[in-house]
Amino acid sequence: MSLLDLVKEAGIVGAGGAGFPTHVKLAAKADYILLNGAECEPLLRVDQQLMELFPDEIIKGFEAAGRLVGASKALIGIKRKHKDVVSILKNRIDALQFDSFVEVKELEDFYPAGDEQVLVYELTGRVVPEAGIPIQVGCVVINSETALNIYRASLNMPVTEKYITVAGDIPKRLTVKVPVGTPIIEVLKLSGIENFAEYAVIDGGPMMGPVMSGLDGYVTKKTKGLVILKRQHYLIKRKTLSPEQARRVNRTSCEQCRMCTDMCPRYLLGHSMQPHKMMRVLNYSLENVEDQKITYLCSQCNLCELFSCPIGLYPKAANINIKQKLAEKGIRYHSEETEFHARKSRKYRLVPSRRLIARLGLYNFDKPAPMTNISLEPEVVYITKSQHVGAPAIPVVSVGDHVSAGQLIGKIPENSLGAAIHASISGTVVEIGNSFIAVRRD
Repeated sequence: MSLLDLVKEAGIVGAGGAGFPTHVKLAAKADYILLNGAECEPLLRVDQQLMELFPDEIIKGFEAAGRLVGASKALIGIKRKHKDVVSILKNRIDALQFDSFVEVKELEDFYPAGDEQVLVYELTGRVVPEAGIPIQVGCVVINSETALNIYRASLNMPVTEKYITVAGDIPKRLTVKVPVGTPIIEVLKLSGIENFAEYAVIDGGPMMGPVMSGLDGYVTKKTKGLVILKRQHYLIKRKTLSPEQARRVNRTSCEQCRMCTDMCPRYLLGHSMQPHKMMRVLNYSLENVEDQKITYLCSQCNLCELFSCPIGLYPKAANINIKQKLAEKGIRYHSEETEFHARKSRKYRLVPSRRLIARLGLYNFDKPAPMTNISLEPEVVYITKSQHVGAPAIPVVSVGDHVSAGQLIGKIPENSLGAAIHASISGTVVEIGNSFIAVRRD
């Protein structure tokens, strides 16, 4: 079986973000393959530790993926501040004799260095077109955990476990490996907190992650971090403001200073994204649809709302609001440009991570979250059929079936974009719901 088939069979998807099926990415041909080890979201510690603990496996998986897409170079993007990890990677690349193909490229410590399009520019100097994807400029991007999963797929090991950082205003900060489908609450309790009545949890990083409406969810292949903060924390209050409240605030206060646009990562790459214009649309009820289409270019990095705006308004919320209205009318953005160039001011407007962390009120929580060898053994796992971009997996098991850890329990629908899912523990299938397959441990 080819590596591409093994990756598909293993159910590998992007280990953070949207969860795009990796076998589809690796079916393309590219000039470069890029490893996203930037991990620019504050407080998250997964990728940097995986590169330190499993350098050979990650490098081998990355190298194999690069050969698969026909890349001429495989570039690892990691922040310069992680000096020990950089040194380990360079030494192991040399020892594995991959140095003619795999190279480490060091990034400055800014947000959002890990944005896919920002990373492409930082590592290759190429600018992904508006509303485009990296393959359009000859690049395929995967992250560290995905590369590790590719290596394991080459050994016929499917994705059944997930690495997660638990951080925030908690007694115990840690990074841990847990079975896919583990109840979120069991992971949260590893923080040393038992009663979460006074806390809120951000699913993902502090910048882009949403506040969870409840703690009854389950770990998926995309779960990257869980940030626990007191409900009265500035960040929680900002993130839980209703869309209607955000609209009211935006309409009364925006002075069109342009800071949201001048510091927008996509605008600085030469794209037409201009959040201040979307604020103008809301303030003055402007109806020119052509001017509004640029809202589709927003990456939702949240820099405009949580850092750039001097009076704490909600430009991202304005973008989302307008985009939803356009989508309901079937209106899309189509760029007429084919070539883009980063703006000259870009290098002066990159936001240092430490300044961002201080602005978010997270300075006191920006501490190590060491990889911890805890054996979390949930009694029942709930494996979501759709934890990836594309169609939900179709169950290939029935209630009452006994399954072994790693066994296929859901396949990709015929002629569809999707990813396979596997049992993360050995046990009995006890329920098949609309959105999940539940397995009770032996």
